[in-house]
Amino acid sequence: MDLYYEVKGSGKPLILVHSGGSDICDWTYIAPVLAKHFLVITYDGRGAGKSPSLIQPANYVEDLRLLLEHLKIENAVIIGHSMGGQIATDFSLTYPDKVSELILIAPGLTGFNYSKELQDSMKKVSEAAPNVEKMVQLALAVPTNRIVMNSPHRELMLDMIRHHIRKTFEWETFEIIWSEPPSIERLGSIKANTLFIIGTEDIPDNYAVAESFKRVPNIEFTEIEGADHMVTLTHPEQVSQSIIKFLKS
Repeated sequence: MDLYYEVKGSGKPLILVHSGGSDICDWTYIAPVLAKHFLVITYDGRGAGKSPSLIQPANYVEDLRLLLEHLKIENAVIIGHSMGGQIATDFSLTYPDKVSELILIAPGLTGFNYSKELQDSMKKVSEAAPNVEKMVQLALAVPTNRIVMNSPHRELMLDMIRHHIRKTFEWETFEIIWSEPPSIERLGSIKANTLFIIGTEDIPDNYAVAESFKRVPNIEFTEIEGADHMVTLTHPEQVSQSIIKFLKS
């Protein structure tokens, strides 16, 4: 296994999949709380953090499968934030027997038609290359980060996105292999009991994604008051307690 990972705690296994543009630090405040109750595995996705850079199209779903096999874990609770939630959803549809419960924190969704406004903002970040500081400024200026950038976690957010952007300069490709057909067409087939967490200050796109997830048969929705997209950093206690309550109920 060439991906960097950390294991803490004991008991029921939880695999935490971080958001895009970040790394294992996405779980800085949540993993220690969960590790008091469960076996918690956090890892840097391919191309992020301490894991290898992308030299061929990324298949994050298969990477997650290989991590479970490496750790000799038959099935686990899969917890994903943002793009990590997109990976977790695809994984749950591709390998349903490997997912005991599914927990999604403001997830992305394969096949969802994101707004032109959001796509344009992401394009502006790419166009600012190779000016790292300009890219960081543009990436963090979007409404998804309004709360976190005015919080005590501002510097952690800056460090994560700055490190990630610098890491992408090492990539040989930006192509990602997602599951087919797109998950948005198959949400009704998710077998695992599912918890969906979202901040009340997240953007309309992500609330539209939440609407799509209402097609999942066994799903609960939890809103975190006053949180934006980086709810994992600004409201870790509320997120952690919601996860613990869901898994122990």
